[in-house]
Amino acid sequence: MLYFVYKIIITSIIIILVSEISKQNSFFASILASIPLISVMAMIWLYVDTKDISKVIELSRGIFWLVIPSLTLFIIFPILLKFGINFYVSLTTSILVTVISYYFVVIVLNEFGIKL
Repeated sequence: MLYFVYKIIITSIIIILVSEISKQNSFFASILASIPLISVMAMIWLYVDTKDISKVIELSRGIFWLVIPSLTLFIIFPILLKFGINFYVSLTTSILVTVISYYFVVIVLNEFGIKL
């Protein structure tokens, strides 16, 4: 249980750190946020927990293929905000479009024999 709490604390600190840095320097915060911290931490925690390299490889491959549709959020969200759409509506819409993008990418990958 203590290990689980430790993982939550470390992960939370990184997210809060990026949020706080963005208040002062959005460029530096953007660099930190663009590093796939969650992905890297997930791979580390998965390896530490299981010592199973094949699971880490599988996770890494899945992340690779799903990065492409995740970019949809970062394209649509600022466009909606520039059109004056409410922040929360823009964010929700962007997330929904991203989920739809994930769905279509998974379908296309399945057609090419790539199973996630």
